[in-house]
Order: sequence, then structure tokens, then C-alpha cells
Amino acid sequence: MRKTSTRRTATRRLLTGIVAGPLAIGLLAACSGANADAGAAGGDVTLSFANSYGLDHPHNSCGTDIVADKVADAGITIEVFPSSQLGADVARFTSVLSGDIDIDLQGSSGIAATYPAIGVMDMAYVFNDVDHLFNWFDSPAADVVKTGFEEATGAHLLDVWYFGNRTFSANTPIRTPEDLEGLRMRFPDSPVHLGNAAAMGADPVAVAFEEIYLALQQGIVDGQENPISSIDQMSFNEVQEYVSLSEHSVGSQLVVMSGDAWAGLTADQQTALEDAVAEARATDLACALDLEDAIVAEWKAAGTPKVIDDVDRDAFIDKAEAYFTANLEGEQLEIYTSIRDAAGE
Repeated sequence: MRKTSTRRTATRRLLTGIVAGPLAIGLLAACSGANADAGAAGGDVTLSFANSYGLDHPHNSCGTDIVADKVADAGITIEVFPSSQLGADVARFTSVLSGDIDIDLQGSSGIAATYPAIGVMDMAYVFNDVDHLFNWFDSPAADVVKTGFEEATGAHLLDVWYFGNRTFSANTPIRTPEDLEGLRMRFPDSPVHLGNAAAMGADPVAVAFEEIYLALQQGIVDGQENPISSIDQMSFNEVQEYVSLSEHSVGSQLVVMSGDAWAGLTADQQTALEDAVAEARATDLACALDLEDAIVAEWKAAGTPKVIDDVDRDAFIDKAEAYFTANLEGEQLEIYTSIRDAAGE
């Protein structure tokens, strides 16, 4: 198992004895009102921070750890619930909206079911790279998304963290959009991701994430697309001959917070939390990129899977941009255009 950083468990309290589900959510809800009152009065508060990832994932070892360390002096204790202990993504986001979970990591395509416009952030080649993502998110152009999200959900959007560039694997190299012709490619069963397949000219097949390995092994699908770290973690490389570095989607995770929990913090605590999450963005990115580099280096050294790094990304970008420009409308088109306009800045 690769270690992306030294863990600092002594500075954080991790609740491991609570089983995911109504019991855990109920216990959190029971103390949420007291936490809000304590924060508003300038006292110490405890915030739950949930996510889907293991403790060795950069989001925890280089992300939630940093947040917990940095906010301790502001009277905030972060209790982390990793590995979907408080439920799957959809269930956890519902719990954030109800105030039963204080902070969570969510992909924009999942949140799009509640606020469709934010799904643009997961569209194929909308961002050229992670710097483009961060530069746009930190610019005034992103304010419409942040404000719209909060108005639609009542939750607070703290920041965005890098998850990993989604890229193709298959038993044939994929260098151009034409190479996707005739291939049955697994895509997540969401409107945004299925739209990405259409934008790139892929034939999508919806398969649950947990069933991808078997689907690849049995030839039910010819290939799939996921970040490098996920391909390695789930051993998809064992049943795929090629990994083609299309990097067609800059995967990101939004740090979302219950509106009640946010309002319950003092101004100083809010600033401390925002600063900590922003600092963790940088450490999380560094660890994630180090991990990706190590995985690709191992693949190249082993000669399997074969790494295709001469993908014609310009051809993919042009095809995807033409598709989305023609098919998006309203707020989604405005957001898409603002992101693409920021590509050269």
C-alpha cells in the first residue's frame, strides 16, 4: 500500500465505532444544535467531516488531516468519517442538507441532481487542466455557481479539491475520438457522464462501479474511464492492455457544508475553516499528483498496461466543445462558456 503522507492521528479524533446508517446520523443530529449554539457564542465546536475515501487516500491523509490540524486553535474539532461510514454520496448529501452531517466531499455531477448548473464542472474537457479548474473557481466568474448552489440547497460551498483526471483504459489504444468507434465504454450512469460519452463519440454502457472489473474481465464492456488512482486501486489495469491518458475530465470534489453548521460558527471560526480547507486543497493536490506519477511510473516500468501518452487531446477538446456549445442552454451554457473563456487566462 502506498503512503502519500505521514498521518497525524494524534491531532484528530476519528469515530470508528459507529455503524453507517440511521444510528450514526441520529447521534450526529442529536449534538448538532448544541454545536451551533456553542459556535455562535464563541465556544468550542465539533464538526463531522464525511467522505467516501479510505484513510490512506489523499483526501484524508493530505486533506482532512490538514483541516483538522489547522482549525484546532480556533476551537473547532474535526471528527472524520471516511469510507462512506455515514452512507453513500447521495445519502450523505441529503444529510448535509438536513444538517445531520456538517461537512462532506461531493462530486459536482452528483450534486447536479439538486442543482443542475453545477454539473458543468464535470463535463468533458470543460477544464484543460487542474490549474484551469482552480483559477476559474477562485475567479468572480464562479460566483454565479457558488451563489446559485447556496440559494438552491441552503448549504455552503467551502472549496474544491482535485480528485484526478478521468482517463481511458481499454484493450486497444485510444488516441483520437475515432478510436472510440465500436468500443463499448463503461461510464457512470448520470446525465453528466453520459453526456460526456456523447460529446466524445463513445458508446456508453452503464455498469455499477463495484462491477466494472468483472464487466471488463468478461468482455461485457471493452473499456472504462476513471482517474489513474482509481484504475490502480480497483486493479482495472489487470484486465486492460492500455491506459490512454486522455485526461478528458478534471475530476474534482466540492467541500460542502451544512448551512446551519456554517451559520453556527463565529466569524473568526469561519475564516479559520476557510483558510484550512484552502490550504488542504494544495496539500491534497500535491499528494494526489505524486501518487499518480508513481502509479504511471510503475506501469511503464512493468510494461503493462501500456501507457499511451500521445493522445490527441486537441481533437477531443474540439469535438466536446462543439457538442456542448450546440446542446447546452440557459445557465449551464453560460457557466460552460465562462469556464472555456478562462482557459487561456
